[in-house]
Amino acid sequence: MRDGNGAGANNRVIAMTHTALHKIRVHAMEAYPEECCGILLGVESGAGKQVYDVVRIGNAKEENRNRRFLITPEEYKRAEENAAAEGLGVMGFYHSHPDHPARPSQFDLDHAWPWCSYVIAAVEQRIPAAVKSWVLKEDRSGFDEELIDHLEPGAAPPLKQGAAVSREA
Repeated sequence: MRDGNGAGANNRVIAMTHTALHKIRVHAMEAYPEECCGILLGVESGAGKQVYDVVRIGNAKEENRNRRFLITPEEYKRAEENAAAEGLGVMGFYHSHPDHPARPSQFDLDHAWPWCSYVIAAVEQRIPAAVKSWVLKEDRSGFDEELIDHLEPGAAPPLKQGAAVSREA
């Protein structure tokens, strides 16, 4: 089922579980009026990126937290190592835009990494609104929107051989 946001001419798609999307919306609502941030965990296949879970990260930005977020290198490394232990990888990042549209800002553009997905949740007066995903254009001139598709309920990531899984129910 598609979310109806539409995609750019490139027809990029990112598939996410309902649980991952729900966690993003709840985090955005709880952090309001500040920006929340976190990391998207999943796999990439011929079908594109599949996000099975997210890691909530505390916004380490010291000032202007209602307009900016910061994920420290230590938090990123920890999330990446934990994901790898479960056979997952970092597919990108999420953050919220309190009382602003779910579109990347110039600041987002200036700090974006190639290939990564950037999921932005708009929050209007503490109520989660649109959630959209973006990926940096190859020439770094802007972003292309990725259509958010939903993984089937109960979808589980392919496990890395020997990976121990301890997921919440």
